[in-house]
Amino acid sequence: MSVMKRLSMIFRSKANNALDKMEDPRETLDYSYQRQLELLQKVRRGVADVATSRKRVELQINQIEAQARKLEEQGRKALGVGREDLAREALTRRSSLQTQIAELRVQHDNLQGEEEKLTTASHRLQAKVDSFRTRKETIKATYTAAEAQTRINEAFSGISEEMGDVGLAIQRAEDKTASMQARAGAIDELLASGALDDFSGQRGDDIQ
Repeated sequence: MSVMKRLSMIFRSKANNALDKMEDPRETLDYSYQRQLELLQKVRRGVADVATSRKRVELQINQIEAQARKLEEQGRKALGVGREDLAREALTRRSSLQTQIAELRVQHDNLQGEEEKLTTASHRLQAKVDSFRTRKETIKATYTAAEAQTRINEAFSGISEEMGDVGLAIQRAEDKTASMQARAGAIDELLASGALDDFSGQRGDDIQ
């Protein structure tokens, strides 16, 4: 492996470790949930758009049907007064309107089918988002508890290490104190036995 490849691998490894330390799973989960809500909102807007188109087609059908009924009535009136030419014209126009109505009904059925599919997809996506939200909150709570427990354990570990150092300091102090007490006791015994001169008291005679 070349030096550059090794350096590149080391850099990526350190970068991944740094990103791993910086990443907070709770923030990642919240971001994912937000993205799902945005997608769900887009699906709902799609359902609303299709429903609006379907409703517009329904209104067109109703308007054209009203025109067709009016032409039919006009045709009958024309026949009543002996104007067969006008009656035929009314029937011709009515026939054209019926063709438009048939085309619009096909379009309406297609839109209705698309609306039903999108509605079903929206409900399924909503269920998935709700499930993810519940799981997200559970994971966040577990992570927060684990994080707190880790900090407590780290604190205990730090205290244990500190107490270990304190214990060593105490042991050294106790040893030094015992040594000084032994030295002081030995000096007292030597002074009492006369092996050492006591310059703090009165000087004795030559025999003493």
